[in-house]
Amino acid sequence: MEISILFLPLIASIISGFFGKYIGDRNSEIVTSVLVSISAFLSIFVLYQVIVNQYEENIVIATWINSGSLDVNWSMLIDPLSAVMLVVVTSVSSLVHIYSIGYMSHDPHKPRFMAYLSLFTFAMLMLVTSDNFIQLFFGWEGVGLCSYFLIGFWFKKESANAAAIKAFVVNRVGDFGFALGIFLIFYLFGTVNYSEVFQQIPTITDKNLLFLGFEVKAIDLICLLLFIGAMGKSAQILLHTWLPDAMEGPTPVSALIHAATMVTAGVFLVVRCSPIYEYSPIILNLITIVGMTTAFFAATVALVQTDIKKIIAYSTCSQLGYMFFAAGVGAYNVAMFHLFTHAFFKALLFLGSGSVIHAFKDEQDINNMGGVWKKLPYTYVLMIIGTLALTGFPFLSGFYSKDAIIEFAYLKGNTTGYYAAGVGIFTAFLTSIYSWRLIFKTFHGKYNNKEVKIEETHESPMVMLVPLIILSIGAVFAGFLFKDLFVGHDSDNHFWAESIKFLIPLSTEHPPTWFLLLTPCLVLLSIPIAYYLFVKNKELPNQIANMNKPLYNFLINKWYFDELYDAVFIKPSKKMGLFFWKFCDGKLIDGFGPDGISSFIKKCSIKANKFQSGFIYQYAFVMLLGFSALLTFLIVK
Repeated sequence: MEISILFLPLIASIISGFFGKYIGDRNSEIVTSVLVSISAFLSIFVLYQVIVNQYEENIVIATWINSGSLDVNWSMLIDPLSAVMLVVVTSVSSLVHIYSIGYMSHDPHKPRFMAYLSLFTFAMLMLVTSDNFIQLFFGWEGVGLCSYFLIGFWFKKESANAAAIKAFVVNRVGDFGFALGIFLIFYLFGTVNYSEVFQQIPTITDKNLLFLGFEVKAIDLICLLLFIGAMGKSAQILLHTWLPDAMEGPTPVSALIHAATMVTAGVFLVVRCSPIYEYSPIILNLITIVGMTTAFFAATVALVQTDIKKIIAYSTCSQLGYMFFAAGVGAYNVAMFHLFTHAFFKALLFLGSGSVIHAFKDEQDINNMGGVWKKLPYTYVLMIIGTLALTGFPFLSGFYSKDAIIEFAYLKGNTTGYYAAGVGIFTAFLTSIYSWRLIFKTFHGKYNNKEVKIEETHESPMVMLVPLIILSIGAVFAGFLFKDLFVGHDSDNHFWAESIKFLIPLSTEHPPTWFLLLTPCLVLLSIPIAYYLFVKNKELPNQIANMNKPLYNFLINKWYFDELYDAVFIKPSKKMGLFFWKFCDGKLIDGFGPDGISSFIKKCSIKANKFQSGFIYQYAFVMLLGFSALLTFLIVK
């Protein structure tokens, strides 16, 4: 059964990718959707077994690498952590497959698209079920490759190609650090298997290494290098620039990659390696700082974006920041809890935005929408549910997981924890503002689209709405149903067992009542504020922007990260490449190499050709000169 979960998406990908033109578009869609859905149902059953029977298993699929001391198997590790990820990945993927049947109905390359989705799912499953760092890395790179295919699916669009390349290159930066971390692990322990590495961690806590001219603790260096990989994959600040651009792919891609799977791989890596990170408080503090900075940064940028998908993309970036600073304060289980709930409401919002884009015939600017809540009643209600869950509205999924993160950050009791809690509260307020801005500008007010008549807008077909309805159920109930299981009431959380390590048990205290009420009150207060700003007095946001032009430009240009990287890395790299191409390759290598030699021979042959006149007397004269020169040489000698 476990092996079926892993290989059914791969089989679906092979069938659709290689035989799609023979079986047809509709059969490709049905085959991939059915096989991935079966994988999802089996994953739910595995999670049930883990919860009820404490089921754990390590299934060896094949012997993979056996070279010297390096012994690696291709295995499936089933434990609470991987079981949760199996459900998240396969359930969201199956719903995205079904949704894509309607969304991609007019695309001429549906079998290829469905094959990419299924292959991506297989790579992600390979990643989350790994029992060693090598298999993890292969799944990691497989996910990156598939994301390149999916983001650049509409490859005839220049912007889609650029976004795909950008995602691939930026992730390679993080992956380089990740690879170095794996090399260092093998150098120190002689193995890459989780269980063996984690057992040996206490033996190197005092070991120092020389790195880039500095003496650093080995455990800190391992954690830092692994975290660099996590930063790239999960789009944390400094390595975040690929995520918003990745919205150039079809909307189902955005839901799959950027809501529940690829971008959560970094969070999963940190949580999986909790037995390592627990011994490195410095890097945990760094993770907290990076996480809370990312959460705040993305929320501020989302406030001024006008592309509906990019607003949700920056929201994803912000929520990933929450997950990281939860892990940074040692609340790994809470980070996984938010990852779990986030998958439902964020996929709901992405697919809901796809329904809106579908209705507006590919329009994505929220300034060109409005006044369609009666025309799209189901999409409207479902997106409101997703928004309420995202903002942490009381008793919906996001309320339980997000508030738990802020509470545990506060209970950490150190300076970093207090700062993270404060930033988390303020970011929650900003999240609510930009989320309701999206709802109000998209569905309320006057109809602003000049290209599409309001009569032409229509609700999406049921094949697109059913996945939204299922996701909305998760967005409402997932937090309440799983909070005790994932977080618990005491320090002994039996569900996670050995899959998550806590050197110091999490605090069982409760923050002050005023602190517990602060975030929900701000979330509730933000709704009338957003309504006034974006429905009642729509000119006021423009007036505020004009009064604070430098700040507005700073936010609309995404803190100028793209411009900074362009000036520091891209332009110098292009100039260096041009120099090596034009001067080193063209003038030096080709000039003195093949081009120079061929040019010299050509010139010599042209000159020599002049002696081939065809007159015998000229040849005789030359021969006489040669004979005279030879005779003179012999006499003189």
